[in-house]
Amino acid sequence: MAGKYIQSLMGENEKMLLVTRQHWFVLSSTIIAEILIILIIIAVATTVAILTPPVGLLAAIVAMGLSLIPVVSMVRDILIWYNRQYIVTNRRVIQISGVINKNVVDSSLEKVNDVKMSQSFFGRIFDYGNVEILTASELGINQFQRIGDPVHFKTAMLNAKEKLGFEENNIRHAPAEDVPSLIAKLDELRKQGILSEEEFKAKKAELLAKL
Repeated sequence: MAGKYIQSLMGENEKMLLVTRQHWFVLSSTIIAEILIILIIIAVATTVAILTPPVGLLAAIVAMGLSLIPVVSMVRDILIWYNRQYIVTNRRVIQISGVINKNVVDSSLEKVNDVKMSQSFFGRIFDYGNVEILTASELGINQFQRIGDPVHFKTAMLNAKEKLGFEENNIRHAPAEDVPSLIAKLDELRKQGILSEEEFKAKKAELLAKL
């Protein structure tokens, strides 16, 4: 379902490059607390049933009812975590949240001025961190807290921005005399892995058509 929703947000010729979520630490810290509450409820109910056998059945029923509260809360937390996604495409960075009601925030790669990443000691060990995007839009700053693999996220975004800027500023308006140098730059991007072999051939053909 989440994949279909993301696809519905994609524009023409827009491709997803990376999809990530907050690190599983964010989810596990909440779930552990809820599991502990469930265990405490069961332990109390068991103790009451052993010490006072006449009310044992009543204690079990009450315990089951109380246990539903943290169980429902746990399911809710899992759904919220699963549906909060951070996506890098070849045009923008998208932040999606919400299970039923969706909240979508876009940051165009054209307007990204700077990217700041921070990782704590444990963040480097377990591969999570914060990414802060400074943009020229009205939003100003987008913050992604404790996302998984932040280095890959930042790299994918910067590579997509570099590729987008190269295409828009050079290829589309390239004079015929600049074509050989632009092809050489495209080849360099291909060697760095920013452009695929198919993309390189397509852009090369587009430039050669200008001769």
